[in-house]
Amino acid sequence: MAGGSATYPSLDGRTVLVTGGGSGIGAAITAAFTAQGARVGFLDIAAEPSGALESELRAAGHAARFVHCDLRDIDALKRGVAAVRDAFGPVAVLINNAAHDERHAAADVTPEVFDERIAVNLRHQFFAAQAVLPDMVARGGGSIVNFGSASWMAGQGGMAVYSMAKSAVLGFTRSLARDYGPHNVRVNAIAPGAVLTQRQKDKWLTPAYEAELMGKQCLKRHVMPDEIARFALFLASDDASACTGQHYVVDGGWV
Repeated sequence: MAGGSATYPSLDGRTVLVTGGGSGIGAAITAAFTAQGARVGFLDIAAEPSGALESELRAAGHAARFVHCDLRDIDALKRGVAAVRDAFGPVAVLINNAAHDERHAAADVTPEVFDERIAVNLRHQFFAAQAVLPDMVARGGGSIVNFGSASWMAGQGGMAVYSMAKSAVLGFTRSLARDYGPHNVRVNAIAPGAVLTQRQKDKWLTPAYEAELMGKQCLKRHVMPDEIARFALFLASDDASACTGQHYVVDGGWV
């Protein structure tokens, strides 16, 4: 955690489930929650970086459990949730982070590609929430943080199915918040902007793209994974006890 970051005592000892928690923004989220004393289980398809993160966190004395999982397989997702529950107890916090922003031309999208992109970027959020909501209802409350994207609000092209999926996160969040508010389950969404992950550096961060981004953002610097993680901590904590059904943009003022 960066110097001066907040500590949330309510997160200490809570079971947190993070999807896509082994690299990029997800890894920052996983590390941030363990630093708060939470018991964090994270599901990811990328075995090597996820295993390394698990080993690093455990060596530091944190409670972390990596479960290898392809979130497109809903039965595997349910088994992953059960494994985290078996390791750390009922889930109090769900961070629906996993996604894959692969670019695609609309003209080239087949029904099979469409279904796969929706499975990667949206469908698992619903079924992960469905799997943990009984835990949250039974314990008298919980927090779900769904990850959208600022890219659809910016009108970014070249990934129409991804944009469709990420805009749908807002409707899902509002509906679930309404349904489960009587059980003290809070449901919010975070829409990150162009966050400086290794993937972004490797695939998208050309000089032209960086110049365009800095021209549009209010803050003339990159948004970092830890900044997204710190906002997720707040929404998951009891400090955000009256926040639900909302969509929070964390993008340096891009949109």
